[in-house]
Amino acid sequence: MRLFIAVNLPQQVRRGMWEAAESLRARSYPIRWVPPDSLHLTLKFLGEVAAEREEEIVGGIRRAVKGTKPFTLPIAGFGAFPSPVRPRVVWVGCEGVPSLELLQHRVEQEMDRLGFPVEGRPFHPHLTLGRVKRGVKQRTLAGFAADLGPLEYAAEVLVESVDLMQSELMRDGARYTRRRKVELEA
Repeated sequence: MRLFIAVNLPQQVRRGMWEAAESLRARSYPIRWVPPDSLHLTLKFLGEVAAEREEEIVGGIRRAVKGTKPFTLPIAGFGAFPSPVRPRVVWVGCEGVPSLELLQHRVEQEMDRLGFPVEGRPFHPHLTLGRVKRGVKQRTLAGFAADLGPLEYAAEVLVESVDLMQSELMRDGARYTRRRKVELEA
């Protein structure tokens, strides 16, 4: 199974981000858009994992969230990695609030103890809206940065749980399924 650990969002927030990006999607840039039901905040990508390790991973998530109370996560702003001028990933930003940073760090530590390598780059919380298709020439993205600039969306989400998610790669993109939900401590 291909697994990752994430924070899922309420349906109205997913729909709001999707609607806010409508004008960008309408421009027909060569981008594979993530369906609104699949929008999430990845805390840790685990990769291919044997099914029998699921309980061990859930135990690690429980240890990571121990003592973490629900917190508010501000979501705002559109951007692209590595930059809007040369986009590869289109995203909506999440403010790196201390509670989120600590939670992600603790998830990373617990998964490291279980043998999953620590991510080599800093955590930049974001919600991936789309990925530029492979082999696309830069000229086909002319005007993208100007179209991205005026987009706006802002919301606050109450984070109350962390989910173990399964990713199945399909011809038209990945399909995500929640395998387990671990509640934060109220």
